[in-house]
Amino acid sequence: MGKSLKGKELGTGISQRKDGLYTARYTNRQGERKQKYFKKLQECRQWLADQQYKDEYDCAEAGEDMTANAWYEYWMEEVKSPNVKWGTLESYDEMYRTHMQGILGEMKMSKILPIHCQNVLNAMSNSKKRKYKKSTIKKVRTFMKAFFSDAVEYQIIKSNPVTKRVYCKKGAESTERKPLTREEQILFLQAMKGYLYYNPFALILQTGLRYSELTGLQWNDVDFEKRIIHVRRTLRYDTKTQGWRWGSTKSKSGTRDIPMTEEAYNILKNQREQKNKVISLEFANLVFFNRKGNPTLFSAYNGKLSEIADKLSIQKFSIHSLRHTFATRCIEGGMRPKTLQKILGHSTLAITMDRYVHVVEDEQQKEMENIQSYLKVVG
Repeated sequence: MGKSLKGKELGTGISQRKDGLYTARYTNRQGERKQKYFKKLQECRQWLADQQYKDEYDCAEAGEDMTANAWYEYWMEEVKSPNVKWGTLESYDEMYRTHMQGILGEMKMSKILPIHCQNVLNAMSNSKKRKYKKSTIKKVRTFMKAFFSDAVEYQIIKSNPVTKRVYCKKGAESTERKPLTREEQILFLQAMKGYLYYNPFALILQTGLRYSELTGLQWNDVDFEKRIIHVRRTLRYDTKTQGWRWGSTKSKSGTRDIPMTEEAYNILKNQREQKNKVISLEFANLVFFNRKGNPTLFSAYNGKLSEIADKLSIQKFSIHSLRHTFATRCIEGGMRPKTLQKILGHSTLAITMDRYVHVVEDEQQKEMENIQSYLKVVG
């Protein structure tokens, strides 16, 4: 019998760590030890019960009696985990537990109908706690369809309940933040002067690095002699384990070399000279760190950006908007989309064009206007 920090009996296989997290352990029929951590005791107990059920009734044998929760745990651990990056798994887990578990979790897979899946989307559309964007609701629908599609492939169910009739009725229209204008970018950089986050923000505006790539950047990735930044890894904070987690780049194309602009070179030289009294040995080689010598949380960066936006009386933007701003400046400066694709680490040119086609079209219009006098050969 495990106990909580207050000495309360939690049940066989469940205990509570000193940091408050609950942990569930069990050994399956193959002698493999399974363990997982949770913030809530209820989720911990549910996971253990589902795992023990799955172990007693093999996935293929459980068939129609398997609950959505049981299939989800099996699907994540045996189907997705070996093939999907950690960041994607984290996104899957959030979508399932936030939107699907409360409605479908305890239902048998064979009993889930299109109307139940529609209820998941309706709950998001009609939520009074949070106004979900239509794009977010569509994302959950896509996830839900894949979740049941694999269940069909594993012969857990006969057909996918996410049919064409299951659709997103409504949701807040996406209000994607446009990139900073040149004027806003100048004001932003001027307002950030003297702040700890100036260098990381300024570097994104010179390189287009993603947050996780910026956070995982180490000094051995910076070649001052050849003036190249080697993007080789990512670093993210895992809310479940409450610790930092290293990872590979988003895709193969994410592993890339970015030539330094003169400004990027100066930013990194300046950062190299920064002194930090508190050094965390685990992250001693990081380029960017907070005052405690640790990586900076995504929320901390965005909190500062929100503060600066209010100060400048401009529309709020996120750290990812700085990446978009970099890409926009590149196109405005005449960079070819194919070159931009390589620098941003997009897997295909289509992704680059889809996100920045409006900028490309604007620049094409300007270029045509500039050469129209040369094209007019007949008076």
